[in-house]
Amino acid sequence: MEQEQKLAALSARVDELESRLAFQEDTLAQLNDVIAAQDSQIRALAAALRELGEKYGDLSFEMQGGSKASDEKPPHY
Repeated sequence: MEQEQKLAALSARVDELESRLAFQEDTLAQLNDVIAAQDSQIRALAAALRELGEKYGDLSFEMQGGSKASDEKPPHY
């Protein structure tokens, strides 16, 4: 009788651990999805920031009276 109670208690503990493991696996999958989405957003924001930085640099240079080297004709023309 005592053996059966120990076995039942052990079985209940295993069931609880399996339930917790399933919950943790689901949580990890959800977190992974969030991290992947954030990584994509960060990459897009970084690209947009680089583009804005380049535009700001070009605009700042033009406002100071300069011109882009690519817009100028070489001296032999």
